[in-house]
Amino acid sequence: MPTIKAIIKGVQGALPDYVLTNQELETMVDTNDEWITTRTGIKERRILKEEGKAASDLAAEAVEKLLEKTGTSKEEVEMLIVASVTGDHTFPDTANITCDKVGLSNAFGFDLLAACSGFLFALTTGAQYIESGRLKKVVVVGVDIMSSILDYTDRATCIIFGDGCGAVLLEGSTENGLIDSVLKGDGSGRNFLRREAGGSFKPISQEVIDDRSHYVYQEGRTVFKHAVKGMSTAIQEVLDRNNLTADDIAWVVPHQANIRIIQSVASQLNFPMEKVMVNIEKYGNTTAGTLPLCLWDYEKQLKKGDKIVLTAFGGGFTWGATLLEWAYDS
Repeated sequence: MPTIKAIIKGVQGALPDYVLTNQELETMVDTNDEWITTRTGIKERRILKEEGKAASDLAAEAVEKLLEKTGTSKEEVEMLIVASVTGDHTFPDTANITCDKVGLSNAFGFDLLAACSGFLFALTTGAQYIESGRLKKVVVVGVDIMSSILDYTDRATCIIFGDGCGAVLLEGSTENGLIDSVLKGDGSGRNFLRREAGGSFKPISQEVIDDRSHYVYQEGRTVFKHAVKGMSTAIQEVLDRNNLTADDIAWVVPHQANIRIIQSVASQLNFPMEKVMVNIEKYGNTTAGTLPLCLWDYEKQLKKGDKIVLTAFGGGFTWGATLLEWAYDS
């Protein structure tokens, strides 16, 4: 029997309508467009401002459009994984809510939390179900509403993050598909990038609200150093394991955290920036949404057989790289 591989059959994004520009941020915190652009590469980001809307709403929009785009019926989808750190609730899981909103009556779902590496981890997880033959169609979503956990008086974080969602459909094939993944974690990184309060360690209380520890905290310089090292070494490992060089790779899809991080990773591995997907200027850092949103933005430039490396680094720390072969011409 031929080996089954998991292929990406289609990709779709979903974004809020509201655009938060650097110029508007200038009226909120002590910053300016030049400072933000020079240090991060970000010009604007999308923010979900509609009352009563949450992560599942963006996820449902992306999934519905993805199924329509790929000619997939709702009954065919067997599993939905949602990667997010800003799900609708602590429980029930956002995947379950998304299944209900879309009408995926034959699917089960669960959430996966690995910060900015969430989509990468979820993609590899979903692929295992396809490769084993247990399931035929799996949807993987990366979505975050980072505006819900940002302190808009803290210029170290509020300028970086945005809201957004991307989704892919995984199917089985005997050619192309996901080839290999290197996934890593180091829990000591929680000291440098975290949301301290809101879980069992430090439940929400008046004290928490007063000290603002329910918002994202980041020690930028330390995260920068670890992100460059983590993504660079993960990419190199996945290339070495598959006897490939930078010349064999058509595209690198890096987590959109900071343009300087992206440029440093590309430089260390001798990838020309022309082969590196970048859309951070439009969306900022959408956490679990960055990788699928990049694939969505660049989809028309991808060709069947292109070897692509996705890489991410997230709070905790989590990081990794996935090598795949693109399965279709757009």
